[in-house]
Amino acid sequence: MKIHDARRVIEEAEAERLLSDDSLVRMALQLTEQDGIVFLDEIDKICTPSHYRHGADASAEGVQRDLLPLLEGTTVSTKYGNVNTDHILFVAAGAFHQCKPSDLMAELQGRLPIRVELRGLNEADLYRILTEPENSLLKQQIALLRTEGIDLEFTDAAIHEMAAIAAEVNTTVENIGARRLHTVVERIIETISFEAPEMRGQHVVIDVVNVRDALGGMLLKTDLSRFVL
Repeated sequence: MKIHDARRVIEEAEAERLLSDDSLVRMALQLTEQDGIVFLDEIDKICTPSHYRHGADASAEGVQRDLLPLLEGTTVSTKYGNVNTDHILFVAAGAFHQCKPSDLMAELQGRLPIRVELRGLNEADLYRILTEPENSLLKQQIALLRTEGIDLEFTDAAIHEMAAIAAEVNTTVENIGARRLHTVVERIIETISFEAPEMRGQHVVIDVVNVRDALGGMLLKTDLSRFVL
């Protein structure tokens, strides 16, 4: 090992020696109690619609009752020690397609007093999701196919078309938000991915025509789904 490499290893070893596991655990517990945020996703899955109240799902109501002490403040035992939830922020979210927030237990509603309704993602939002994130779906696919020796490119018009189709399917079938983009992108590049070994060294450009050809079947199924009982 060279001297400059050995110095880095020694510095890391000495830094670890200065750290105490007990002090780290105490600091983590304190930060959790004072600045912790708990996000409860899909809380509508434990909500029973009002018209089913006569035969309420006992397990769903039981989960709601189990959440009550956590939200109002209690001490939870963990492998690292006790955690008090008095000052932890709880945020709950759900689609509420089959029920309403008012169908939750009254006690649980009282523990979640602030309600905010979010609008669905539109075409402009989906376009930004495809283009702006550092590790967007399109950039991931470009990097993935680059490992196969394929230079993949999406035109701006093609990206707009992908966003428009995803927004339309979300509106006409089921609004699953940005997750729809996974299906859209996979449909477009599935043939390229399958034939990648034979396309090594090629520059492939995805334009509006390619997008419509790949997703035409999705739009047709969308139109037919309106007439399925």
